[in-house]
Amino acid sequence: MDQLLDLYFNLETMQRFFPMLREGFVLTLQMTLLVVSIGISTGLLLALVRAFGVRLINWPMQFLVDFLRAVPPLVVIMCTYFALPYAGMRLSPFVATVASLALILAAFAEEIFWSGITSVNRGQWEAGRATGLNFLQTLVHIILPQGVRLAVPLLTNRTIEIGKATSLGSAISVADILNQATSAQSIVANPSPLTLAALMYVVLFVPLVMTSRWVERRYRWQH
Repeated sequence: MDQLLDLYFNLETMQRFFPMLREGFVLTLQMTLLVVSIGISTGLLLALVRAFGVRLINWPMQFLVDFLRAVPPLVVIMCTYFALPYAGMRLSPFVATVASLALILAAFAEEIFWSGITSVNRGQWEAGRATGLNFLQTLVHIILPQGVRLAVPLLTNRTIEIGKATSLGSAISVADILNQATSAQSIVANPSPLTLAALMYVVLFVPLVMTSRWVERRYRWQH
């Protein structure tokens, strides 16, 4: 038991590397907020564009969405960071990770929002048009609010998953929680910094999980 505590709960080691991991915590929080805000807003925009049914736009957009949903996030991050410089676009590890995960979340969000929009009864469209609203007004004021409420449960779960995927940025040297913890572990040959990192992830994502549950209860569809 003493050996277990010394290896994984060494308070002296945790205290020594806490400032380093705190910096990683702040960076991880920034990445999560950026990924979620950019990804969800972009996904909603894509779903609205798709609703107009323009095939020349929808076909390539749907191909890109399916591609991003099928490829593992780490592969997208690695390709974005290492391949784009050959096309004359060099991104920092932070930007490459945020951009990759935001695109992936946008792809899933687009499908989720689209599923919500198409789940709304067709009679709602006809009712909107009957009151004199045009297509866009009907979509924005009648269909979209109902579709978003239908999409909330799936969207919150996907948001949490993609938020945790920010740890993949450590593969391209993003100084997030995981990167800082593994660096500290290699310095002292003690996994206690990883325990501290796990606690920081709990502090970061448990409030997000609780918030998602509140959002689901608050905005879920009432039959």
